[in-house]
Amino acid sequence: MNDLFSSQDVDFAQPLAARMRPKNLTEYVGQEHLVGEGKPLRKMVERKQGHSFILWGPPGVGKTTFAQLFAHSMDAKFIELSAVMSGVKEIRAAVDEAKQWRTMTQKSTLLFVDEVHRFNKSQQDAFLPFIEDGTFLFVGATTENPAFELNSALLSRARVYRLQTPSQDQLLRAMKRALTDAERGLGTKQIVIGDDLLAILANAADGDVRRSLNFLEILSDFVEEGETVTKAHLEDVLVGSVRRYDKNGDVFYDQISAFHKSVRGSSPDGALYWMARMLDGGCDPLYIARRLLAIASEDIGNADPRALQIGLNAWDIFERVGPKEGNRAIAQAAVYMACAPKSNALYMAFSQMQRDVANQPTFEVPNHLRNAPTSLAKEMGHGDDYRYAHNEPYGYAAGDAYLPVEMHGAKYYQPTDRGLEKKIGEKLAWLAEQDRTSPHQRYSEGEGLE
Repeated sequence: MNDLFSSQDVDFAQPLAARMRPKNLTEYVGQEHLVGEGKPLRKMVERKQGHSFILWGPPGVGKTTFAQLFAHSMDAKFIELSAVMSGVKEIRAAVDEAKQWRTMTQKSTLLFVDEVHRFNKSQQDAFLPFIEDGTFLFVGATTENPAFELNSALLSRARVYRLQTPSQDQLLRAMKRALTDAERGLGTKQIVIGDDLLAILANAADGDVRRSLNFLEILSDFVEEGETVTKAHLEDVLVGSVRRYDKNGDVFYDQISAFHKSVRGSSPDGALYWMARMLDGGCDPLYIARRLLAIASEDIGNADPRALQIGLNAWDIFERVGPKEGNRAIAQAAVYMACAPKSNALYMAFSQMQRDVANQPTFEVPNHLRNAPTSLAKEMGHGDDYRYAHNEPYGYAAGDAYLPVEMHGAKYYQPTDRGLEKKIGEKLAWLAEQDRTSPHQRYSEGEGLE
């Protein structure tokens, strides 16, 4: 393939984003945490040597560009594969090409695999022996979390570097360079655009450098040479534009995590922001409604039991009136839950109980709690000495027990001092005192837990 550094004339049939790929780290946009002075990827370029690695980040942040820059710095042959378009046949061809290149020139090869997470386990494993014997330096690019999508064997041979979404200022810098570059960019057309309108394009690009340059290129088709760009031009360019969002990818899970943690952290503004971001990207509103129902029991619990009903009401309203008004109902539920008192006491108690049930023997149901529907069951003592709570003072059988004898004394649910749970805690403490002073103790002292 023709790379960034060939001496051939610029091919203006190529998209602007391809023509403007950086030829050095000075032109490279963003990723200061990796390519800034003294940072790991800059050191590899400066030393002209390095190791196999994985570049993890959203689309359009410079994964392919950096791989090409690195290959050029090492004077290495650059071979690119796309996991979307390639299979074992293409992998074998790349291996053969790398071996021939090393035999003919004694130079190294950098094999760049885009969307590497699309390869299955056997395809990923096919690279391992050639990484080990130095046939090529392996660089993979992925938009998905490598810990979930890549084989541990491949990860053990390639360090992961996470690329971040460029800031709006960095996108503006890339766009202005394209507007003024007469050799590769749009400088010869002399497009006149104000910083305010350029900022609108940068915002619409949503952290994607390639997308920002694509917007500029489309814009150049709408204006004449020397013409001043207007908002009407931008409306034509941005029609149908949607933000970067993948409902099955890391961006989705990061945003729903931020939404959940905003509600848990009692930040109504944070909850509204992340909800609006997800809706703007095309998220199903009912997914957010489902998450709110989980939050109601996991993070609010009995501190405010109304949260569950409010979450259900929001879901019902959405189903009845549709998205426009229904989204507001879900937002109302999100704000209510963000402002509600928080308790994970129920979540912790139930989780611990499930763990204990899974790890303990199958304890017998105590006789006094068993049902006695037949004469045989009655003869076996089922239900004997059961104390009917409604017949007891205060409607409570003080001193009775409802856990297996082996678990007597265990305490799971520990109410907080927030919201309604404060009252629940006070009641449970009063009932515990009634148990302690009752002459009718179901289990004798020493039975159950020590």
